Amino acid sequence: MKIEELVPAQSARSVPSTAKGRPLSEQAFITLRRRILRGEIPPGTKLRIEVLQQEHSLSSSPLREALNRLVAEGLVTNDDNKGFRAAAMSPADLNDITNFRLLVEPAALAQSIASGDVAWEGRIVAEFHQLERLRARALASGQGPDEEWTERHKMFHMALLSAADSPRLLATCSSLFDQSERYRRFSVMNRKEPRNIDDEHRRMMDAALDRKTELACAILRDHINQTARNVVMIATAEQGRTEA
Repeated sequence: MKIEELVPAQSARSVPSTAKGRPLSEQAFITLRRRILRGEIPPGTKLRIEVLQQEHSLSSSPLREALNRLVAEGLVTNDDNKGFRAAAMSPADLNDITNFRLLVEPAALAQSIASGDVAWEGRIVAEFHQLERLRARALASGQGPDEEWTERHKMFHMALLSAADSPRLLATCSSLFDQSERYRRFSVMNRKEPRNIDDEHRRMMDAALDRKTELACAILRDHINQTARNVVMIATAEQGRTEA
C-alpha cells in the first residue's frame, strides 16, 4: 500500500482569506497550494484545468500560471502528455526531502545563531509564545492543531533561521519545509505514539538563544528525523496489516 492511499480525501474548496483581493493567478496559487498541503487534493490526483475552472470560477490562464508555480515548488508534477498532477507521496520522496533538509536547515540555523541579534531573539520568543497559546487552545477544545497553528509552526521554524545571511538558503529551507508538510500532517493523523513537539520546540529555542550551536542543530536534526521515522513506521505497519 502506498502512503498516498492512506491520506483521507477532504472536500473544502473555500478561498483562503490570505488570497482574497489578490490577482487571480495569486488567488489560484494560494488556494491550490493550500488544498494540496492539507490533503484536500490527494497525492497523485490529476489536476484537469476544466475541472479546476468549475471548482474555483477561474479561467485557464491564472490556473495554468498557478500550476506551473506549484511545479517549481515540487507540489505538482507536469507531464506534457498527461498534464498536471498533485505530486505523489512515497518513502523515497520523503527520504529525499528529509536528507536535503538535514543539509540545509542546520547550516541556516548555525548561520542564524552566529549572526542573530536581540531582534532575532525577540522574533523567536514571540513565535514560540504564539505556538504555545494555540496548542493550549487546541487542547482545551479537544481538537488537534488547526490551520493557524500550522502557519505559526512554520513561522517559528523560519524565525529560528531568519538571521542567516543567505536569501537563497532561506528560500530553500522554506520550500523544503512546505514540501514536508504533507508528510507531517500524515504523521499527525496516523501516529499512535504520543510526541511532545512543544518540548522539542522549546529545547531548540533555548539552545539557539543560549548560542549553543551544536546542540541546537542536533535537536533540529532529530526533530526533522522524527517525522520521517513516524511516517515510515506508520506506512510499514499499514502495509503489514494489508498483507496479513
